[in-house]
This record gives sequence, structure tokens and C-alpha cells, in this order.
Amino acid sequence: MRYLVTHRTRYDYETEVPFSRHQARLTPRECVGQRCLEHEVSVEPSPAALERRVDYFGNPTASFTVETPHQRLLITARSLIERSSTTSAVADTTPWEAARDLWRSPTLEVALAAGEFCFDSPLVARGRAFAAYALPSFAPGRPFLAAVLDLTSRIHADFRFAPLSTTVATPLERVLEERRGVCQDFAHLHIACLRSLGLAARYVSGYLETEPPPGKARLIGADASHAWIAVFCPGLGWIELDPTNDVVPSTRHLTLAWGRDYTDVSPLRGILVGSGGHRLTVAVDVERVGETGQDHPASPGDTGQ
Repeated sequence: MRYLVTHRTRYDYETEVPFSRHQARLTPRECVGQRCLEHEVSVEPSPAALERRVDYFGNPTASFTVETPHQRLLITARSLIERSSTTSAVADTTPWEAARDLWRSPTLEVALAAGEFCFDSPLVARGRAFAAYALPSFAPGRPFLAAVLDLTSRIHADFRFAPLSTTVATPLERVLEERRGVCQDFAHLHIACLRSLGLAARYVSGYLETEPPPGKARLIGADASHAWIAVFCPGLGWIELDPTNDVVPSTRHLTLAWGRDYTDVSPLRGILVGSGGHRLTVAVDVERVGETGQDHPASPGDTGQ
């Protein structure tokens, strides 16, 4: 599949801003099953300086400075992405305890690469409550894939998708108690549960192609930024899971960046000189623009970064 993704972010400030500096992660990363064929970012007003780099987790990152006084900042990212299937049925996997015990062998290269995703991060702290919620899915000796898929399904069934019910600052303990939130919360909760059992899990940000109701036209800008997770399985690598929709991500999931949690992959962040508040407007459009050739079969996970 090929998709054209347009991601527009607009800041309207109450007072004039003479200077601002921003960091953007709006370039889709290259990974198994995905290629970014074209990408461009426009900024209004035009930045005085723009720098590009790859961050610690391998995500393309751009930093730019706006020195023109402004009351509105508009950032538009357009990307042409080619996505092919990377999933296939797996009859069985190792018991989940093998993944937990993997990190006790620090000489293994894979342990060094993935083990850092076992620990606490700014928005995801391990805890007994998360382990207790996860344990019914992780019976002793249960195959890894069956256990993590069961946990994904339980989060989908037990938690209600409720826009505006939380913010990025909402504690995960409250999400667990109130059983509601948005995709960001469900991804963080999923990660907290897995890490609390000693498993390696990372946060994935990106886009999801949505489908209009039967008989309705597709609405421009109706698609949204999305979040899901990946968990590391010995022998398979990173397996992606979407607890919001209870699916294994496929060709409709487009990866932007990944890290320990949302703080590592936020699409935009910055600092400015000025006073007063601001209003943020974000619109995302994911348009399917063509079919690619034969999908390339692979395992549910990748053994990349």
C-alpha cells in the first residue's frame, strides 16, 4: 500500500512571539515493512535555521528556530509512505518466562539493544498494580505470544475510549482505576504491565488509516495520530500490538517514531519567548494513493532496532 500523509499543526498565540525554537519528529522512519518515499516539512513563518539529525532511538528529528515575530505558527508535514505486510501466523512461541529471563544474560547483543526498554521511563513507572492486572494473562509456562495477545484483548475490553478524559500528565494509576482514556494512555498502560513483569516494551507513534461508515464519504482530516506498542520476544524480535483496537498492526498502521514513552517521540515540542496562552490545532489526513506489489511475508516481529 502507498499512503500520502499530511500532518498540520497550528499554534495561535494570544500575544506576539518574537522568538521560538522547536523540535519535530514528523519524518516517518524506515523500518521493516515500511519505506518513506518522499517527505517535506514547511514552516510558516520561515525558520531562520533548520537542523536535521537522527536521535538516540533512530528517529529522524528536525530542529528549527523562528526569529520572525509571529502570532501564528503553522507546521505542515507531507509524507509518501510505502507499507507492506510483515505478519504471518506463528503456531507457537517460547514460554513468556524465557523473555523475562533473557535480560539476565547481559553479554547477549540483543539484551543490550532491547533491555533498556524493561525499566521505568518518564511517563511509565513499573508497579505492583500493573503486574497484578497483567498476571491473569501470564499463567506459568504460557506461550509468549498467546500471553501478550490476551493482555492486549483484555485492555481493549476493560477500558473505554474516552477523548478528553485524560492528558499526557494523567497518572497511569488513575487510568487503571477509572478504566478510560485514549490510545496514548492504553499504550502506556500496556507497556507498564509488560515492564512490571520484566518484559521489554516500547512506545510507537504513528498514523492509522481510518474507514468512514458504510455509505459515507471519507472526510479529509478525519484520520489521527495514533499510538501502539512493541514487545520483545526471543526468536521473533519486536512484535507490535495495538491495545486500542485489539489488533496486530498491519498495513494500515504507519510508523512515525518509537521510544520509551511519549516523551521520546512527541511530534512537536519547543520553547518560546513571550507571554500569554496559545491554542493548538492538529489535523491529520491519511490518504491511500495506490497499491504496491506483492506483500513480503515475515514474522510478527522485526529484529531491527
